[in-house]
Amino acid sequence: MTPTSLDLEARRQAARSALDAHVREIVEWHFNPETGCPFWLDWARKAGWDPRQEVRTYHDLDRFGFFQDECLRGGPVRRWVPKAYANRPIFVFETGGSTGVPKSRINIEDFRLDYEAFSDTLPGDAFPKGADWLAVGPTGPRRLRLAVEHLAQYRGGICFLVDLDPRWVIKLIKRGQMEEMERYRNHVIDQSLTLLRAHPNIQCLFTTPKLLEALCEKVSLKKIGIRGVFCGGTEMTPQFCRFAVEELLDGVYFAPTYGNTLMGLAVHKPLMKEDNYAIIYYPPAPRALIEVVDPDEADRLVEYGQTGRVRLTTLTKELFMPRFLERDEAEREPPWGPYAWDGVRNVRPFSRFQSSVVEGVY
Repeated sequence: MTPTSLDLEARRQAARSALDAHVREIVEWHFNPETGCPFWLDWARKAGWDPRQEVRTYHDLDRFGFFQDECLRGGPVRRWVPKAYANRPIFVFETGGSTGVPKSRINIEDFRLDYEAFSDTLPGDAFPKGADWLAVGPTGPRRLRLAVEHLAQYRGGICFLVDLDPRWVIKLIKRGQMEEMERYRNHVIDQSLTLLRAHPNIQCLFTTPKLLEALCEKVSLKKIGIRGVFCGGTEMTPQFCRFAVEELLDGVYFAPTYGNTLMGLAVHKPLMKEDNYAIIYYPPAPRALIEVVDPDEADRLVEYGQTGRVRLTTLTKELFMPRFLERDEAEREPPWGPYAWDGVRNVRPFSRFQSSVVEGVY
């Protein structure tokens, strides 16, 4: 082994030890009758074994099997509130809702903690401290609205927001009312342009790929004062990243992201031509881990560079969610730079799902 590989191996071992310790802490929290949430306490009674005694490492979470997200659809939502947080103000955030009843997740501080950690990865010249932000993306019951606003505030700025209801856009598309959908999108873009022109301290932007392209058709973001774009959505592809960097943004920093209500927020490896603009993400370990597994044997990781299904494990005091199989696929990516754990490359909808999901403005 070279000195560099020895250093990486030492960091991987340290990260795994920290992860195992974190697993024990979270399992103790959620399955302790004094602090745990009703859902998992009831689960343990029915399962007939005590996770606090038998789960000692991250690998031991395999004993739970695969988490069924149907448990998150409908109520009562307070079954997910840990007893230790019973008297705290509770937020509830929903997933997109494009596939039936939305999944719900309770939140107290997780969205703030996730975005504060993400903030530490943003380059200061592109996302200056004290600069104001504009958020043009899904609002309503999604955590994005409060999370991006908190990110702006955490960095010393003010966040301006544009209302957006993607569920209405999906309905318009399903009904074939494309002209009406275009009117709605133009309505959103017009509001965004009004704010950008009226507030010169807006230097940072959050939006989705489709809305970013629509904005750039109307105005040069660089000339209007934007220095960094934080962008996320299901339309994020290497082709779009190349298009954004080489044609749309004229030198404005581009920060793609992969995240959702159940995981939090992954950090992107800087886009590089030598990676062919591949979008590589690293999860916020130990609070969440994303792994790439064999679709036919979901307890087995694929080799580095191979394609598989994304498996998510969330480990916070607000949500314990072991071994959830996402509706995404990706390539398994080795550790890199400061991240001594696996990443994922080019996340996209899981190809085995034949039914198409209408994403609208994402």
